[in-house]
Amino acid sequence: SAATPGSILTFFPWTDLPPGRPGVGQAYATAYSVAADALPFWQARLAAHGVATQPIETRFNDAVLRFTDPDGLILELVATTEPDARVAWTHPDIPQAHGLRGFHSVTLAVPATRLDSRDLLTGPMNHRVIATAGHRTRLSPAHAAPGTYVDLLADPALPNGRQGAGTVHHVAFRVTDDPDHAAAHAEARALGLNVSPIIDRNYFHSIYYREPAGVLFEIATDLPGFTVDEPLESLGQTLQLPPQYEPHRAEIEAALPKLD
Repeated sequence: SAATPGSILTFFPWTDLPPGRPGVGQAYATAYSVAADALPFWQARLAAHGVATQPIETRFNDAVLRFTDPDGLILELVATTEPDARVAWTHPDIPQAHGLRGFHSVTLAVPATRLDSRDLLTGPMNHRVIATAGHRTRLSPAHAAPGTYVDLLADPALPNGRQGAGTVHHVAFRVTDDPDHAAAHAEARALGLNVSPIIDRNYFHSIYYREPAGVLFEIATDLPGFTVDEPLESLGQTLQLPPQYEPHRAEIEAALPKLD
């Protein structure tokens, strides 16, 4: 999606990391949007690659296919009938009509007996409740659409989460620019949240805090964006380092795991 905000999933390739356990206090599942008729294709493709899938479930009128990656990360494909104007990613083995169109939603696992997480999202973070079914509550900013949904899952059967391989470290929300970011930082401090200082990530500025259930939230700016140090046409083809790390390029490259 041309490195647009809201299109990035980051992996930390740490070797020998103990396995984690998805559960309460974490971003529990990451869902992608696909076309309403795409799941039979994905069931067959995943089976052909030895990936076990869960039975298709219905969630807010959409069909959902769940599976895990080799480390245990919970992933979902949501075959939605809602309009989604994003162009699906192309691959020689995947028809564009069935391709992933970007994120659909993130599921946060929260305690079943508390409403603090919902109150934070619907208050200072300007989300609204748009649907509830069973243990799941769906929230969205003003313009609800695939890619904007945050689901709170308050299922008492879920274990407490344990950070490690196969779990999500944090989930990021976006603001447009530095003034909006500074306002979000000031608001988090006023709420008594243990918010980090503003951190320069080269491609954006970030702050971090834990919401009441313990899920780590990041608030990041759209700008300057991922093309600040390389053109879009060659994005991701070479290792980019912030200026302060450039003198150590050789030792950093030597220590990185090889990517196939």
